[in-house]
Amino acid sequence: MKVLVVSHPCATAANQALFAEIRRLTGWDVRLVVPAGWRDEFGNALDQPDWPGMEGRVKNVPVVFNGRIILHAHRFHWAAFLRKEKFDAIYMHHEPYAVATGQVCLANAMSGRPAAFGFYSAQNLMKRYPPPFSWIEQLIHRSSSFAFPVSDSVAEILRLKKTRAALTVCPLPFDPALYFPRKEGPALGQAGEPVIGYVGRLVEPKGLRTLATALGELRELPWTFHAIGTGDFQSEFESLLAAQGLAGRAICHGYVPHHKTPEFLSAFDLLVVPSETQPGWKEQFGRVIIEALACGTAVVGSDSGEIPVLIESSGGGLVFPEKKPKALADSIRKLLLNPVLREGMAENGRLWATQNVSMEIVARRMADAIMAAKEGLP
Repeated sequence: MKVLVVSHPCATAANQALFAEIRRLTGWDVRLVVPAGWRDEFGNALDQPDWPGMEGRVKNVPVVFNGRIILHAHRFHWAAFLRKEKFDAIYMHHEPYAVATGQVCLANAMSGRPAAFGFYSAQNLMKRYPPPFSWIEQLIHRSSSFAFPVSDSVAEILRLKKTRAALTVCPLPFDPALYFPRKEGPALGQAGEPVIGYVGRLVEPKGLRTLATALGELRELPWTFHAIGTGDFQSEFESLLAAQGLAGRAICHGYVPHHKTPEFLSAFDLLVVPSETQPGWKEQFGRVIIEALACGTAVVGSDSGEIPVLIESSGGGLVFPEKKPKALADSIRKLLLNPVLREGMAENGRLWATQNVSMEIVARRMADAIMAAKEGLP
C-alpha cells in the first residue's frame, strides 16, 4: 500500500508520530505533505526535523494564506504529482469544508487513477457554510470512501450531512513513550502540597475567569497552581488571580516545549479543564485530558462538548457545570481533601487511556479502515 497524508498539524513534527506508527505496524509506504513554514496560532513559523520513522518521507509545500487552517491552499501541481506517484489511498488531515481538502480531492479525481479518499473531522456542531465552503463540503461527502471523526458526536454530524464515507471514530491518541507517570519532574510546590494544573491556550473561552474565581474559593487549603500555555487572556488571568490574593500561589509558565509538557502533567495532582461553550463552538475533544490521564493525573472538567464524555468514560475525574465557579471549587476541594479518591481516579483514567486511545490502538483502527476503503475501490 502506498498512502499519502496531507496535514497542516504535521508541520508540528510530534503530530507525525501517528503516521509513523501506521507505517511501523503495516510496512506501508506512507508519505506526508505539510505546509512549508507553517505559522502556528501565535505567528511562529514551524520548521522542524521529520519525526523518527518519517525521515525523508515528508514533503514541505508552499501555501497561500499561511496559518489559516480552513482557507489555506497549496501552491503545488497536485494532479501531476498524483498521476506520477499513484497512491492507493489519500487521507486529508483536514475538515471536509477546508479549501486544501477540496483542492486535493479535485486533483485526485483528475489523476486518471483515483485513490481511496478520506478526511478528518472534529466539528461537533451542525453548521451550514456559505459558498464556496458548502460546495467543497458537498464534493468531499460525495467523493470520500472513509473518514475519521474524533468522537461519536462528530460522527453523528457527518451522518446528518449525509456523507458517503465509512465512518471510523478515531480519538486523538497519546504517545506512551512521551505520556506516562514519572517519579521525578519539575518541583512545583512544597513537599506534600497538592499541585493544581492547567495546560492549554490562555484565552477566555477556556473558562479561565471561572477558574480564577474558583481558586479564590479555596484559599484556606494548601495548594499551588501552575498554568502552561500562552494567549491573549494571560495578563487579565494573572490580574484576576492577583485580585483573589493568589499571586504567590499561582504561576503562569507561558510556553513550554511539547516534549516537556508531560513532565508537568505528571507532576500535577489534578488537571483542571474549565472550557465554556460559546456561540458556534463547544469543546471538540480535549486532548490534554487524555494526556493527563496517561500521565496518571486526575482531571476536573466542565460539561462543555466532549469533556464529560472523556472523564465519565474513563472514570478519571469529576465533571462540573460550566461557568459555575462554586461547583468547580467544590470538585477541586473534594479531590484535594481525598487523596485516596483522587489517586483511584487517576489510576482508572490511566488504565482506560492505555486500553483505548494509545497511539498503537488508534493507528491500527485507522489502518484497518484505510485498507477496507482501498479494497472497496472499483
